[in-house]
Amino acid sequence: MSAVSEKVLTIDALLEEHRVIHPPAAFRAGALVKDDRVYEEADRDLEGFWAREAERLDWFRRWRRVCKWDPPWVKWFLGGRLNAAHNCLDRHVATHPDRVAYFWEGEPGDTRRLTYRELHHEVGRFANALRRLGVRRGDRVAIYLGMVPELPVAMLACARIGAVHSVVFGGFAADALRDRIDDADAEVLITADGSWRRGKVVPLKASADEAVKACPSIRTVVVVRRTGEKVPMTPGRDLWYDDLVKAETSDCPPEEMDAEDPLYILYTSGTTGKPKGILHTTGGYLLGVSTTHRLIFDIHPEQDIYWCAADIGWVTGHSYIVYGPLANGTTSILYEGAPDYPDKDRWWSIAEKYQATILYTAPTAIRAFMKWGPEYPARHDLSSLRLLGTVGEPINPEAWMWYWKAIGGERCPVVDTWWQTETGMILITPLPGVTRLKPGSATRPFPGVQPDILDENGNQVAPNQGGYLVLRRPWPAQFRTIYGSPERYVEQYFSKFGKGIYLTGDGAKRDDHGDFWLLGRIDDVMNVAGHRLSTYEVESALVDHPAVAESAVVSRPDPDAGEAIVAFVTLKAGVNGDETLIAELREHVAKKIGKLARPHAIVLSADLPKTRSGKIMRRLLRDVARGRALGDVTTLANAEVVEEIRALARTRHEE
Repeated sequence: MSAVSEKVLTIDALLEEHRVIHPPAAFRAGALVKDDRVYEEADRDLEGFWAREAERLDWFRRWRRVCKWDPPWVKWFLGGRLNAAHNCLDRHVATHPDRVAYFWEGEPGDTRRLTYRELHHEVGRFANALRRLGVRRGDRVAIYLGMVPELPVAMLACARIGAVHSVVFGGFAADALRDRIDDADAEVLITADGSWRRGKVVPLKASADEAVKACPSIRTVVVVRRTGEKVPMTPGRDLWYDDLVKAETSDCPPEEMDAEDPLYILYTSGTTGKPKGILHTTGGYLLGVSTTHRLIFDIHPEQDIYWCAADIGWVTGHSYIVYGPLANGTTSILYEGAPDYPDKDRWWSIAEKYQATILYTAPTAIRAFMKWGPEYPARHDLSSLRLLGTVGEPINPEAWMWYWKAIGGERCPVVDTWWQTETGMILITPLPGVTRLKPGSATRPFPGVQPDILDENGNQVAPNQGGYLVLRRPWPAQFRTIYGSPERYVEQYFSKFGKGIYLTGDGAKRDDHGDFWLLGRIDDVMNVAGHRLSTYEVESALVDHPAVAESAVVSRPDPDAGEAIVAFVTLKAGVNGDETLIAELREHVAKKIGKLARPHAIVLSADLPKTRSGKIMRRLLRDVARGRALGDVTTLANAEVVEEIRALARTRHEE
């Protein structure tokens, strides 16, 4: 086999990062995990490890078998019976009813404080109301709300009675809501008169009405009063939430669910293709998210104020705002609105106000904070923070360092986590009391998790060489199928390398110490002069420049190199972009990772197109770079920016 053909089978990993940060001695002294014994235990006896963790949950009936793995199908805790809402509420009400479950802050500044007793009360009343509406075990309920307390209440009420919830992100438009309702064949929709975003009302009810026109399965729409906007109510179909629950008692015995009974369906955001209904079940999922939440975030529920600043409409919110934290009896912060309303220090004012100890957010948000400048967090006392986390995509080393310094004061470990909607739980991550941290690396597999990196032919790649990230053995929170499409589940995730190997769709490399570095989606790999380069590494090299806040890299056809690199760059506040800076950025990339990766063109823009979950839509930038008609833009949060970038790119091409 020639050297060139060997190159095509893998991904060239060029970026090098040598900074290492060890856990502070004070943090390590109080950490739940202080050494590697937890890894050794899980490697020695995987089922025993998870069985011991499962003892932390309440079971109505104990399981008879821990795991049945018949690739690609898996079952965990066979014969076990439990209820997710019971584990998230009832057992805590019995021991610490007055502990706060959620500090909620609305974007306009209104607040609520819900203890475990109060949350249990609200969930019981709404669960009874759903039963009165005819919702039964196994029925699907769609939830289309902003970040209000009624959202976790609705999810837990469904779980309590055995209904399957399908949460649709409140920023999605009517078409996306319609498609998800229709695919799940939901009978009830829970929405609101609206939600607040940057001082404006998001018209949820109007979108819901438009969607439901084409959803004959919906027989009831429950509407939460949030903004006070006047909205049309269809007689016989639409009911106000507060009217519905006011006559209900909170006494609602939980359904005894089999560990393998469905808990929820969550549709992927559609950045890489048609949205898929990811189906998660009850026992393994709840165990996976509660265990990872406790150990990765080093949760001390009597002391910690935990803030996952995601939206519950995404899997991060399901796993690490609702089910994981509540199963662990944690106090969390919920915030309804934007991070820059009314000013760019809103998050830091909230963290200071509630004395947050843990913050978990996305690299997209961190890069936005970098762009705005360190003066905003500097206005506030963030000394209560003791741990930081990142989620959603690989984080550039310089963004990691900024987060560690400007937000964590160089004292807070940063847990950079890798996982997916499909995995349900975090799979590659530091454990903050043990792991030596490397900016930009997700470091080690969680105990018992067995990832690998393969080339196109299924062979393990050498250290520091990129390839396909795969998983070789099951984990409890693994999704069980694509709802209504088991053949698609097998074809998309388990066909490339064999039915026992899960294909993540992400690229990765492992360094000489065995630490994992995520390289972005395999779909985003560029073929430049016979070398397969990841967009992540070129983007990281650009963000390494002190003038750059964020970058996105794509390719376009080139007659000489095969593909040429096109970079879209946003600059930090106060930086003026000109031709001199563009030339400097091109040379900075060449110096950082090699001349091969020097962008052919750089377009400076005020913003980048992102989904409503904050992920950059590289496929649209690829359309712009290649002069093609734009693909679907319905999931964009800022569709207007695409045309602005297209005009800028056209100008640079003409120059």
